[in-house]
Amino acid sequence: MSTAPKKNNYLADGWLVILLALLYGGGLAAVQVSLGGRIAENRKNETYHVIPELVPGAVEAKTEEHTVTGSNGKTIKIYKAIDASGQHIGWVLPGGGQGFADRIDILAGVNADARQITGLYVLGQKETPGLGDYITGSDFRSQYAGKPTDQPLAVVKTDPTAPNEIRALTGATISSESVSAIVNDTIANLKDVINENASTTAPVPDQI
Repeated sequence: MSTAPKKNNYLADGWLVILLALLYGGGLAAVQVSLGGRIAENRKNETYHVIPELVPGAVEAKTEEHTVTGSNGKTIKIYKAIDASGQHIGWVLPGGGQGFADRIDILAGVNADARQITGLYVLGQKETPGLGDYITGSDFRSQYAGKPTDQPLAVVKTDPTAPNEIRALTGATISSESVSAIVNDTIANLKDVINENASTTAPVPDQI
């Protein structure tokens, strides 16, 4: 009995799967391209909107954008926070990394010389609903305000007893640790370039 027809059917089915995968992938890519600009603009607007929350006293309309090179050798856009009198009072630093379920993107506010965290905002996350996604809540985020940056943040499961400690969310220790690790990495990456310019109110030169 010949097996040629069955082999031909398998080949046809295989090519059909490949063709459908290519079409589906191409469709997703097209959607991403068409929406990419809008997504980026929405994220930028959201960033500007929360700057006064991340650096108390900052005026959203006075924010300055600067592109700098971090210690990791990569360029990144940071935001210089200015108060109503025109005084430079802090920075807002974007960061991101792996969470428990997916990528977490944050904005960390620091004072002008980056010695103290002034606020934290979770810009994007897909953590477990009802557990890890509580990283977006003010109860968790408010812990970061006032923390010094002279030592890395550490996550604990009990009430903090040291200045650098953050209490983990119940049932979401990994998500809590991920946020703190991202904050640590973000500040460590950008602290030197901020300190180099802390003694002046002149804009940080853009680095291309």
